[in-house]
Amino acid sequence: MKEFDKNEGEYEDFGSEPQSRVIVVPGEVVSSEEDFLPGEGARREGKDIVASRYGLAEKVGRVIKIIPFSGAFIPRRNNVIIGRVSDIVHSGWIVDIDYAQNGFLPLMESPRFVNKGEMDQFLAIGDVVAAKVWSVSPKGIDLAMKGKGLGKLEGGFIFRVNPSRVPRIIGREGSMINLIKVNTGCNITIGQNGWIWVKGNSLDSELKARKAIEFIADKVLVTGLTEKTEKWFGENK
Repeated sequence: MKEFDKNEGEYEDFGSEPQSRVIVVPGEVVSSEEDFLPGEGARREGKDIVASRYGLAEKVGRVIKIIPFSGAFIPRRNNVIIGRVSDIVHSGWIVDIDYAQNGFLPLMESPRFVNKGEMDQFLAIGDVVAAKVWSVSPKGIDLAMKGKGLGKLEGGFIFRVNPSRVPRIIGREGSMINLIKVNTGCNITIGQNGWIWVKGNSLDSELKARKAIEFIADKVLVTGLTEKTEKWFGENK
């Protein structure tokens, strides 16, 4: 039975506060400890917590989740996404969120009052926005733009990574993305749909941030990635 080793990324007692993620495949037993609960990408079978998909197993508090290596974005409530306004209708904006369905941003969910006759002055077709998924139903995906870090994204540029890489880029409690921000001085917004917005004081700083993000996204299987990223910044000043 395989369980996390806290030092080497191998497997032993998962109750020993693991410090690294480990690779698992569907059907693999991740832990038999009854104190843990299955999270996203995992399920319980009897006393065991079993992986439901191929990815990196991680313990967050008492929850074990599996971070996938690949896969399409599936919108969930409270996801932050980055999208582009594709149309304006009488009650809001249609937003392309890089999913099978577009998102809909109702007029009432804009961060300030907007007159119906001036909607295109607030958000025009082609504008890029950071929004939050408010609800997901067979009828559609509703968005909201009230909250810190949400709104129209101006300046800088956006680029895309595989959505499955987003948790690795963010890091535990935002540790990895904060490392990038500190070393580049850039404002960075990450969408769960894989789109990332970067804005810095110079093009060089923006490109450095992008390269750092792509460096991390390419190394999801690597242990000690924080240290390797710090080394990367040391070599790319």
